[in-house]
Amino acid sequence: MAGPSRARAGRGAAPGELRALVRRALAEDVGAGDATTLGLVAPRTRARGVIRAKAAGVVSGHAVAALVFRALDPRARYEVEVADGGRAEAGAAVATVTAGARAILTGERVALNFLQRLSGIATLTARFVAAVGEGGAAILDTRKTTPGLRALEKQAVATGGGRNHRFGLDDAILVKDNHVAALGDFTRAVCRALLAARRCRPPLPVIVEARTLGQAALAIDLGVDRVLLDNFTPAQVRRAVALAAGEAPGAAAPAGARVEIEVSGGVNLGNVKRYALPGVDCISIGALTHSAPAFDLSLDLEPIAAGEGKKRAGSPRGEPRRGSPGPSRGRLRSGSPGAPRGASRETRPR
Repeated sequence: MAGPSRARAGRGAAPGELRALVRRALAEDVGAGDATTLGLVAPRTRARGVIRAKAAGVVSGHAVAALVFRALDPRARYEVEVADGGRAEAGAAVATVTAGARAILTGERVALNFLQRLSGIATLTARFVAAVGEGGAAILDTRKTTPGLRALEKQAVATGGGRNHRFGLDDAILVKDNHVAALGDFTRAVCRALLAARRCRPPLPVIVEARTLGQAALAIDLGVDRVLLDNFTPAQVRRAVALAAGEAPGAAAPAGARVEIEVSGGVNLGNVKRYALPGVDCISIGALTHSAPAFDLSLDLEPIAAGEGKKRAGSPRGEPRRGSPGPSRGRLRSGSPGAPRGASRETRPR
């Protein structure tokens, strides 16, 4: 078995993947052409669109949103008002795009869909991180992501303060209940996993899902890297932590490196603090990506008079505007990762 081919989690989509994703999303929405915009708006009309938060939350997804507008108008300027990872209050401007009016009108929904989805994930992740508190267990995502959007969704989790679990099946060996069912024996499955991990170059970490304290104790004794406690109660988690530390009655003192403890299943915002016990390293939550509500955003458009808007007063090219919370605020330049080159100047994507 080969080791992981790339370290992908938390880094977002590669530029080529991002461009392809945007092309597919625009083709799906625009089809043969934006009939309303093409019929009503003159080709040379320029406009400014302000993306505003309609509720409070954590922002994520500026890079892909900017790329949507640039795919329709290569001269589009996308200025970040609240950086990825920053908190936007209700009514706050999140970003401003200056471009051909046709490009803004045609790309509005696709750009907002990306921003709303990714900001919703970042916002929910930040709520779990805050509920656990500083210095507590790390909040992890899972592979329960939207097909084709995993890199972006995992990046949104990281933006919200969480950490990424394995990106794909090639990043770790994770023995789950169905693997055990396929082999017919828990011990046999764990031993095979340990042997398979050693054959990988570099060796892969071995994570074993335990559904009982007995399985957890056996996995710890066999020397796996991490035990995933599936649907345990807080009291059972406490006992498993004691087993891993060699503190439970009859438990042997750990001979090698400490076995990590991961908690998963049945965890929500109301009880996550009770599961973040001393000795618990991480808590994985599928809801971060499969059930995050969208972050409500809107785009308000205003036309620009001829000759206006090439450069705003007080906002030199490439610099954030006054009041910027940090260096990450400011225009995402055309040379940023994923920016298309030689894109069509027509409203309709090719």
